[in-house]
Amino acid sequence: MLLRTIDPFREFDRLAAQLTGPAGTTNRPAVMPMDAWREGDRFVIEFDLPGVSADSIDLDVERNVLTVKAERVARNGDWEMLANERTRGTFTRQLVLGDNLDLDRIEAGYADGVLRLVVPIAERAKPRKIAVAQTGDPVERAIEA
Repeated sequence: MLLRTIDPFREFDRLAAQLTGPAGTTNRPAVMPMDAWREGDRFVIEFDLPGVSADSIDLDVERNVLTVKAERVARNGDWEMLANERTRGTFTRQLVLGDNLDLDRIEAGYADGVLRLVVPIAERAKPRKIAVAQTGDPVERAIEA
């Protein structure tokens, strides 16, 4: 059984949300919390999307802008809403990714309500060793000639 406590401040929040329109619209997108960190030669980004179907998640990369879009829809059927605290609608988030990332090799997975993206660092951006020729090496003789 669902018990509902009376919280006058929650009712004010609910009323304010109703007056300003539903979350998840183009005027007021819903919140999509995110964490991002670096693990060696890759960046990991996680978005919290509980209750979102994997089929509704859309990922796009244009130039260096990553767009994540998802939708949590209301359930259909013969039922009555007793509490309505979880945001429904469209969730959108855009991230500007650096030029040093390999946007062609982004990996995405969705499990337990968390969308996880792994973005590798581009080979051209990784540190590399440059060999230094010693005196008398063929490289020096070629420069003199």
